[in-house]
Amino acid sequence: MDHVVYVDHKAQELEKLLEGAKTCIIRGAAGRKLPYGRVNPGDILYFIRNNGEGLVRARGQVSDVFNSEKMDKDESIQLVEDNHAKLQLSPQQLKKWAGKRYLVLIDVDEVQVVEAFPIDKSGYSNMDDWLPVEDIDSVKT
Repeated sequence: MDHVVYVDHKAQELEKLLEGAKTCIIRGAAGRKLPYGRVNPGDILYFIRNNGEGLVRARGQVSDVFNSEKMDKDESIQLVEDNHAKLQLSPQQLKKWAGKRYLVLIDVDEVQVVEAFPIDKSGYSNMDDWLPVEDIDSVKT
């Protein structure tokens, strides 16, 4: 399964992934929303910066996934802190994710630059920062 993942441009997430300083992507919410339960080891993630350019710039392979059970605020903060070394979150990102009831931690390896390409997002009604696309070729433009 392929996924298109928007990464934080201001926090230089893509650069950190390519350097190998960051090896884990985090997503979270008050409920179980994407990508909760929808990502598996072996899946391919295609990365786009959230700066409006709309180009896939890199890809990586999922090596491990952790879907949390419902947590209270303190448990959530602790989980984020315990994984800080591989998450490499900016203070703004820390504030955004720590404290969410449900967290998904996705370990990524083999992150590499790809020839930049745009995608067709018209099939996705709610523009989220995570798009499960099945096959990347189906959304390449």
